[in-house]
Amino acid sequence: MSNLKKNMNLTEGIIWKKLLFFALPLLASSLIQQLYNTVDLIFVGNYLGKEAAAAVGASSLIITCLVGFFTGMSVGASVIIANIFGSGKKEKLKNAIHTAIGLSFLGGIVLFIIGYVGASYFLKWMNVPQEILKPAVSYIRIYFLSLISVITYNMGSGIMRAMGDSKTPMYIQLAGGIIHVLMDALFIVMFENGVNGVAWATLLSQTISAVLILYYLTNSEREYRLQFKKMRIHKEILLTILKIGIPSGLQSIVITLSNVFAQYHINSLGVEAIVAFTVYFKVELPLYLPIVAFGQAITTFCGQNMGAGNVERVKKGAKVCILMGIGLTMVSSMLLLIYGHQVFGIFNQDSVVIDYGMRIIFTSFPFYWIYVILEVLGDTIRGAGKAIPPMVIILSNICILRVVLLFIIMSSYHNVRGVAITYPITWATTALCMFVYYLKGNWAKKINC
Repeated sequence: MSNLKKNMNLTEGIIWKKLLFFALPLLASSLIQQLYNTVDLIFVGNYLGKEAAAAVGASSLIITCLVGFFTGMSVGASVIIANIFGSGKKEKLKNAIHTAIGLSFLGGIVLFIIGYVGASYFLKWMNVPQEILKPAVSYIRIYFLSLISVITYNMGSGIMRAMGDSKTPMYIQLAGGIIHVLMDALFIVMFENGVNGVAWATLLSQTISAVLILYYLTNSEREYRLQFKKMRIHKEILLTILKIGIPSGLQSIVITLSNVFAQYHINSLGVEAIVAFTVYFKVELPLYLPIVAFGQAITTFCGQNMGAGNVERVKKGAKVCILMGIGLTMVSSMLLLIYGHQVFGIFNQDSVVIDYGMRIIFTSFPFYWIYVILEVLGDTIRGAGKAIPPMVIILSNICILRVVLLFIIMSSYHNVRGVAITYPITWATTALCMFVYYLKGNWAKKINC
């Protein structure tokens, strides 16, 4: 085994070090993405005005659902590739890589055609106001074109992470993020392309990121490098990817839609409450993003070790990941509770907004460590190739139960805490269900691929 492969191999070595140093670049990638998303909002808000911001916002739900679905598909590919990588089957690994990239090309092209033709219909169904319909349609059509690159980048980075390389996708995302900001300035400020400038910036930056990912995969010296002339869909591998990817993608879509119900109740509480929750979703990122990074890390860790037939190492890894995540989350949440006024003040100086924000975080942050358990266990089970049980558990609790609780609680306690309390309650029920399945379920069975 080469030194390079040893560095990428999560089937051996000290577990906590492997998980931590694999998770850190994943966290950095998420922070980079959040940073240039924020820059988008700054450019739109400061240079284009409220109509343009509304046009972008009106399209965001469709985009989030579609990107979320194909992110789930990339999870499916990543799990399968990690499993095969851990088993050491080089020819099958090469087939899986070519199948995953082929699927991303095909999916991106199909989505672009559907989105370009159906953009106006989708937005009309969402009751987008007539005065912003035209710029919203123009924006979303360009964005749909960029989905080919977005999906290819996500699939390519998922392949690299599956083989233990979380640093290279981070560097590529950083390069793409810098280009994205520069393109925002070029198209919005210099060329004055309006809302279309935001979409063109996304298209160019994501295309460059996708090209860099493909360049890395095609120029690798490894025997399983990507070769376009050998590109084809291997049916057996595709079916296994879909078996994991479709439930993961559907889970992402339904969670997004369930957030619409939460927003319905938040909107009924007035402008200050809407702003407070908007800021809250920014303030919680220092808690949420590290947990997601640990979840992504344990998915790859589990996939490789399941491929190597080392179930006990998987269980030890899940335990270590939970303990590290809980420790970090408890410290971070304590700091945010202590300095909550100052943190909320960075985003909004209104005293009512800050007061509402403090009520929200004192209701949810003391219990945020519970989210670590449901995320790590869910991603461990998913990393073993069982995507349907976590999907059912999350949809039953985070989606259905939370929506029911919102209607019940808000009928008696119509305030920001009434909304906020539904989060820790559903985290706890989800974590409990996930823990029961982790103990009793048949998730540790070998993946057939």
